[in-house]
Amino acid sequence: MTTLGLELPTDPRWVNIAEMNIGDILIDHAYCEQKAASSCISLIVQYPEKTKLVEVLTPVVAEEWSHFQRVLDELRKRNIRLGRQRKDEYVNALQTQMRVTAGDYYEQLLERLLLNALIEARSCERFKLLSEHIADEGLRQFYRELMISEAGHYRNFLDLAEEYQPKERVRRRWKEILDLEAQVMASLGTRAGRMH
Repeated sequence: MTTLGLELPTDPRWVNIAEMNIGDILIDHAYCEQKAASSCISLIVQYPEKTKLVEVLTPVVAEEWSHFQRVLDELRKRNIRLGRQRKDEYVNALQTQMRVTAGDYYEQLLERLLLNALIEARSCERFKLLSEHIADEGLRQFYRELMISEAGHYRNFLDLAEEYQPKERVRRRWKEILDLEAQVMASLGTRAGRMH
């Protein structure tokens, strides 16, 4: 188990594949940052009465959007156009396994917070791998900085879940979700050009 709680570490071959397809990785990464900002905005819009959530996620929106801009800068340096967004098989597979659209208002909140925590944890793990193993020194530093940021976002979502639900319930559901994510990761295998 990794320090982020992930049950299935990334296959070490992913780093080599990612490095050989760095343009595709950067494009996919840009859309991941955009979706992360959108997801936080959606939570704020859907749960505006949750003062702590609004306070915590508002700066995260700005940070995720700045990450999107930074990835665009990396694409520009390499003369790579953003291109169209591709289907996110990882997130789609997770959503089918989770209760993000079913259940009551509060259960949906818990599921969405934990889904976001999970995506941030996996991103953090992948950024760490890139920061330690790819040859491009500029990208190594870039991914190190983003790894630290994503680790903070991961904690934000878990802390918010515990703010609105009993800790024991959050921890029980988190364990179930980690198990689900390991199954999703195993089923998807090592895919070229994808951040997740």
